[in-house]
Amino acid sequence: MQIDRETFFSVLGGEQAAERLTDEERADALDHYLIEQLNAPDYAEALARARQTNGATPTIRRGTGNIFGDGRQALIELAPMPKRPSLLDFLRLRTIFPSVRHVLQSAEEARKSGATEEQILACLLHDLGQSLTKVDHGWWCAQMIEPYVSEKVTFAVRYHQALRFFPDESVGYEYPDLYVQIFGKDYVPEPYISAAYEYARKHSWYMEARLVTVHDLYAFDPDAKVSLDPFVDIIGRNFRQPAEGLGFDNSPVAHMWRSLIFPNHPL
Repeated sequence: MQIDRETFFSVLGGEQAAERLTDEERADALDHYLIEQLNAPDYAEALARARQTNGATPTIRRGTGNIFGDGRQALIELAPMPKRPSLLDFLRLRTIFPSVRHVLQSAEEARKSGATEEQILACLLHDLGQSLTKVDHGWWCAQMIEPYVSEKVTFAVRYHQALRFFPDESVGYEYPDLYVQIFGKDYVPEPYISAAYEYARKHSWYMEARLVTVHDLYAFDPDAKVSLDPFVDIIGRNFRQPAEGLGFDNSPVAHMWRSLIFPNHPL
């Protein structure tokens, strides 16, 4: 993966704006840029045009979920959801397209490598929380899916966020050098991220979360052909779809799914 440093800094609002970000914010901004490039190679130019029209300062905070827009570009039109929406409906109708391409690439890499169905599902769902919020998306996503998947899948999704910037030579996962290329220094995680890494590293399911990062790192190919079709049966076997539909099953997380169904509701 190669990106132009000057172009990336222009997306952030300039080098001085980048310096004001924490390391975690820089890491998340870099991930977001790579995902946006999957669908729009001219993303930086389009953002520059939007800034000229709407001003350089975004009107929402950086951690806002993808479905609520970026505060600079026009909101996309959302299709209506079925009365009893399934996970496939959310992936098709409520996950911004570049993010879907990224997770489908990630899941396909896992499938081709011979991963278990639970590991493939974790790769498919690991960034679902970014639709609601980019801040701590691993924790948000794990909470969203917890009533419907195995504990192992929930663990993998929750802790992949903390493992991203810690190497593991045993699986060939090196520290992402793109961060050093762009920012010129090592990533220094927040203390809670380091603590989560240490906890996950000692857990018997550590490798479940680690494999999400392995397949996450190389899932930014703009030319890759992707489809949900290979994962429909995997979802059917490993995701407990509520009969009432996600968001309407009175689960502790139903409100999170409803927020994606009705993102324009003011209350």
